Amino acid sequence: MEGKREKLLTRIADTMKELADCVNSSTPRLEVHRLVHGCRVGYPFVGCLGLPFKFAQMESSSKVNDLKNGARPDDTLETMIDREIEQECAKKPYSGSRSLIRVKRSIIMLRVMFEQMLSSRENSIEGAVSKSYEQSFAAYHGWATRTAVFASLPALPTRAKLMKKLHENGN
Repeated sequence: MEGKREKLLTRIADTMKELADCVNSSTPRLEVHRLVHGCRVGYPFVGCLGLPFKFAQMESSSKVNDLKNGARPDDTLETMIDREIEQECAKKPYSGSRSLIRVKRSIIMLRVMFEQMLSSRENSIEGAVSKSYEQSFAAYHGWATRTAVFASLPALPTRAKLMKKLHENGN
């Protein structure tokens, strides 16, 4: 396990760049299985945020599995969504389309969090996580969930502890 975590942030960045290259190409095409793989690369990072974020890790994993289960082996995001719209199941719970929305929000949260952490040299990551949550999920969560998330922020590891868990040098 330690060997896999050794360069986790690099693996996440490389995987997200590959996905972005697919989406931003002159002929955008992203297979569901590639997105699922990309999301799974990030699971260990969320686990490093500590026990309060274990629920977020489990929820993310559940939505990625729903996305995978809603797709055919050769589906692109577009073909999966089109099929679900045609079959009138895109808005149903556990559909690939609904799960894709939540997966997208998770990716946005991680992107904003990484941007915030890179732009600040503070040892606390509370601000980065708070801002990323506000920009990705807060508008879709009820009062109780938002309160629980913000109450859990003080339990986050410091940047130094997080980098140590990730086997990174902190730069």
